Amino acid sequence: MNTTLCARLFISFFPNSLSLSFFPPKRCPNYIEPQNLTHVSEFFLLGLSDDPELQPLLFGLFLSLYLVAILGNLLIVLAVSSDSHLHTPMYFFLSHLSLADICFISTTVPKMIVDIQTHSRVISHGDCLTQMSFLILFGCMDGMLLTAMAYDRFVAICHPLHYPAIMHPRLCCFLVLVSFFISLLDSQLHNLIVLKLTCFKDVKIFNFFCDPSQLLRLACFDTLTNNIVMYFVGAISGFLPISGIFFSYYKIVSSILRAPSSSGKYRAFSTCGSHLSVVCLFYGTGIGVYLGSTLLPSPRKDVVASIMYAIVSPTLNPFIYSLRNRAIKRALWREKWKCWSVRAVRTDWKDAARCKVQACGHAAEPEQEDRLPVGVAIVSVPHSRHQGCLCNVEPQNQTGVSEFVLLGLTDDPELQPLLFGLFLSMYLVTVLGNLLIILAVSSDSHLHTPMYFFLSHLSLADIGFISTTIPKMIWDIHTHSRVIPYGGCLTQMSFFILFGCCDSVLLTMMAYDRFMAICHPLHYPVIMHPRLCSLLVLVSFLISLLDSQLHCLMISQLSFCTNVEIPHFFCDPPQLFKFACFEIPTNNILIYFIWAIFGGIPVSGILFSYYKIISSILRVPSSGGKYKAFSTCGSHLSVVCLFYGTSLGVYLSSAASHSPRNGAVASVVYTVFTPMLNPFIYSLRNRDIKRAMQRLLSRTV
Repeated sequence: MNTTLCARLFISFFPNSLSLSFFPPKRCPNYIEPQNLTHVSEFFLLGLSDDPELQPLLFGLFLSLYLVAILGNLLIVLAVSSDSHLHTPMYFFLSHLSLADICFISTTVPKMIVDIQTHSRVISHGDCLTQMSFLILFGCMDGMLLTAMAYDRFVAICHPLHYPAIMHPRLCCFLVLVSFFISLLDSQLHNLIVLKLTCFKDVKIFNFFCDPSQLLRLACFDTLTNNIVMYFVGAISGFLPISGIFFSYYKIVSSILRAPSSSGKYRAFSTCGSHLSVVCLFYGTGIGVYLGSTLLPSPRKDVVASIMYAIVSPTLNPFIYSLRNRAIKRALWREKWKCWSVRAVRTDWKDAARCKVQACGHAAEPEQEDRLPVGVAIVSVPHSRHQGCLCNVEPQNQTGVSEFVLLGLTDDPELQPLLFGLFLSMYLVTVLGNLLIILAVSSDSHLHTPMYFFLSHLSLADIGFISTTIPKMIWDIHTHSRVIPYGGCLTQMSFFILFGCCDSVLLTMMAYDRFMAICHPLHYPVIMHPRLCSLLVLVSFLISLLDSQLHCLMISQLSFCTNVEIPHFFCDPPQLFKFACFEIPTNNILIYFIWAIFGGIPVSGILFSYYKIISSILRVPSSGGKYKAFSTCGSHLSVVCLFYGTSLGVYLSSAASHSPRNGAVASVVYTVFTPMLNPFIYSLRNRDIKRAMQRLLSRTV
């Protein structure tokens, strides 16, 4: 299965889910030795055919299709961006659909072309996961963008008078952003499921790319749980876009049928012709070929079926929109006329060639830049990773490390009962305190304001933040076992970064709320309305999810050497990077860049907000007014100083001491004390919270 499309996931896993529901699951036969995933460093892509005489033909065919798809979609993007007549929501979505199609086809075809050219069909485990992730990301994004385009047509036909007001540029950008984040979430859910596979019966994949369904078929254990999860994810992320398209066209057809004249009906429906053709091609080929491959199950037929929507659909989309759409054709002719007019003026061949490149959208660049480097990078990266290992240490791919050892805070057995009781008490106090904050805010109508709305979500994030590390440490102390599997380490790290980043972004939102309340009090109720608050919380979660998955993706690409012992009580990303057995500078640059973006921007937002707040407070004439205005920021400012101050302070001290154990002890300050103290800060320094808790306790008593 290709999973290029969220809806196709629903279709392709449906037969497997049925079979697993009624028949006992197939386990590894006795004569097949199960191979642990962590010992499978590479897979073999069997491709389309083993016939050596067909390889030159396949090479030329798919190279031509790839170049045509890239050139066609680039021309669509160029026409939309350069022609002011096409600066409308429909063509805005179309240009992003073309970009998604370029990335979609670039995840599979360049690798296949390079494999045919080099006679090598090997793909490493990390590159297989990367290819699968990007394939699902851009495939699902295609489906989401088609849904957004269907909504655009629905508003244009059913509500033409309100169309300019509804489909404004900010909404269009927001829909594209939501499409990307939903696709990213779907992609990483699949990535996480595949990472959980523990063994394989074989390493040969009957496809020309890493197909998740093939990996599940090769899994040497009961895949019922994974199939149920995949079925559920496909039902959610695939059914919703299809339902949106069907609902939009149901409303469109109903509205068109009410038009009095036949010419009016034709004119209204003609604006949907190209979009409807692409939708039928996109979903029809995916559903049709998989239904056919289900009736006649054959791995080779699945491969041929995958070509239909993995290659043919992105190639035909530009032709559909250019042949059936007059506006696109006119824009392309205008670009062509620009090129001819400049060529007629300049007689020199080099100047004319330069005109062609500049005026016609850099049409030569895809052939030069996208032919081999994409595939070459996929093939060469696994070998380059191992060059950083020391000569006396045997390098192992990340998949050669099945587990890590968390050394914890101390090895002294006499201190273990004390640590167990101490951290269990702090964990229970933290969870109880934050739950009381949430209960007080939700049950008291006086606290239904933006500031306390953000505070309740901050408490939720604190509960999730401390729950990713402390329960595991408590359990390790109780069972005298400090081993954590590779998948569990990645999962813990992902959730740790997710909730930690969510804390930071929510503190920034709360600083913005205080800035609006103090600096623009008259506009505060209008600006900070419930929809904006909910949107800010959603954006905080999606930004944190992106940060978390970027770290997870980088860690999954690492290669580790033997004896991986982490001098910490949880999987800390800096510790994992220290144990990576390859050249570190590139990853360090990426990590610093991510921290600069996801850490620097929230800190800058908080500093800017408080700069404006202090400037506004200083202009207040009376000292009483200054105190009253600044007192509303006291609790938030205390939490900000605690959160960022402890993080910065402990890492500066651990960097100065160069002791891993000191770093682990220092981490306790911001992983445990900060979430534990936040409820006390807000309850002791905030009268509204204290009154709400008193009312809650009196009501309970």
